[in-house]
Amino acid sequence: LRLCVEASSSLEEWLWLVRREKGIYHTLNLFKNDVASNLLRGRGWILTSTLVAARTALKRAHVQMNLTPTAMLERVPTNWPTPPTHFTTNKYTWAFQEFVNTYGVPRYREANPALFTAATFPFFFGVMYGDIGHGSILSMAGLYLILTESKANARGMDEMVSGIYSARYMLFAMGLMAVYAGFVYNDYFSLGLNLFGSSWQYSSQVDGAPATMLGQYGDAQLVYPFGVDPAWKISGNELLFYNSMKMKMSVVLGIFQMTFGILLRGINSFYFRSKLDFFCEFLPMIIFDLALFGYMVILIFVKWSINWQNRMALGSCNYNINGVFGACDLSTTGQCYSYSGNSCTAATLLVELCPLKYGGTGGGCQPPNLITTLINIALKPGSVDEPMYEGQAGVQTFLLLVAFLCVPWLLAVKPLYLKFTHKEPVLKGPTSAENPLLGGHVKGHSNPHGTVGLDASHDEEEEHHHGGGGGDHGHGDGEFNFGEIFIHQAIETIEFVLGMVSNTASYLRLWALSLAHTELATVFWEKAMVAAIEMNNPVLIFFGYAVFAAVTFGVLLCMDVLECFLHALRLHWVEFQNKFFKADGYRFTPFDFRSIIEKAILE
Repeated sequence: LRLCVEASSSLEEWLWLVRREKGIYHTLNLFKNDVASNLLRGRGWILTSTLVAARTALKRAHVQMNLTPTAMLERVPTNWPTPPTHFTTNKYTWAFQEFVNTYGVPRYREANPALFTAATFPFFFGVMYGDIGHGSILSMAGLYLILTESKANARGMDEMVSGIYSARYMLFAMGLMAVYAGFVYNDYFSLGLNLFGSSWQYSSQVDGAPATMLGQYGDAQLVYPFGVDPAWKISGNELLFYNSMKMKMSVVLGIFQMTFGILLRGINSFYFRSKLDFFCEFLPMIIFDLALFGYMVILIFVKWSINWQNRMALGSCNYNINGVFGACDLSTTGQCYSYSGNSCTAATLLVELCPLKYGGTGGGCQPPNLITTLINIALKPGSVDEPMYEGQAGVQTFLLLVAFLCVPWLLAVKPLYLKFTHKEPVLKGPTSAENPLLGGHVKGHSNPHGTVGLDASHDEEEEHHHGGGGGDHGHGDGEFNFGEIFIHQAIETIEFVLGMVSNTASYLRLWALSLAHTELATVFWEKAMVAAIEMNNPVLIFFGYAVFAAVTFGVLLCMDVLECFLHALRLHWVEFQNKFFKADGYRFTPFDFRSIIEKAILE
């Protein structure tokens, strides 16, 4: 028994030793014996930044073992496949890089989505989860995980808890963004905070009491310094106001992110010197996007910037003969005057009353329904029912025509260019591109074994930046097939055009999740806490608070966090990354003693 106890104390150390030796010999078995020079030759990838350190380590090993320098590390000039992808991460960016790698590893030197996801993911989560109180609790939980991060590597740590620790900085950032959005919404556990003084005053505290503005409409001094005026939290049209604000905000944020994704596509094409992709894919995509969806954002800001109270006054029939607004009432007199001084009655059309004369049914004096306006751009070109500026119908017709021309440009130009510039390849014999270390895989194909390799020259990297000389489009190493190329381009065109519409609608989940979070918090507060407080019974108030805390924790701090987390993840995987991300690279997996030993640790 004592022998078994003594042996067990050294078991883990033996496992470490055996796994290290097996790893070394397994790697050495990948080397090839060079009979002519009596050497073992091995080819593999290494990070350029660690090349000097690797050579220094070889020299140090020779000195320590008192050996003649026989091992060499040199750059191999032979053509290699597409290099593996490696990104240096820190404690904050590691979790976001894993998100991206779960979807697909970026191509070598392709724009890395994780860099932008690290900023936009917590922000979009905060937009959906915006609440000062709930966000503070989440950020404090993330801060606790950061302060106790030494426990993450403790023996026997549960796998789920270890995964939560790995996302500690992400959780902290998500909580901070939720607090920020909560200040924008002025939402603290569904209650509004009067931090800077409201610009509205209610005549009484009775439900339905009217509120009056403490100044003139449009006065800059009445603008709430940050976020929403708390008066909206207790107004009768609270839901209508927040719905309008959050819906438009979601569309603006979504179009900005999708446009940025298309710009990254252009940056990739420019970096890889792919003029064909730049002029035949990026340009029609960005023009189509800006002509329709960028214009949508402009309309939203234009509508926000117009003083509609003044415009509606211009289109009203409430002026007297002296031009005083509100001095005449059609309910008491049958005839009044318009802003232009013309007599009018209740039957006079708004377009006749409005002095702006922008056309349509409102003439520019009535706020439009933007959804109807945007739909009519395609269904009723050249016609605007409720214009906001002069010449709006002509501008929208021109933009629709530009967007329409981008579709055949994106669909046909690239395949036709490839067809007319393609030359039949000259048949050649076997080349030396076959790499024995990769198991016979030829140049231009990824290494399925994940082995690492010595970095190729810059020219070779440029030659293989598309993972095999254009294998994405059915040409390059294989036989040229125009039909296959055209079908591929048609699918990409349909996916982009329809995807822009569906992806824009998909960003409305920012509004929907934010609305659901706010309404749930309101229901929990009113039904649990307010109902108990109104009973004026300490015992019932205690139990009411217990119910409120329990449902808040279970629903809003657990389930809703996960829900907003998954929706934010989907927005990045589907709506953002599909605009530029190929995701067909393979990860750099170097020989590493630490990863080998970690598999031999006994629980």
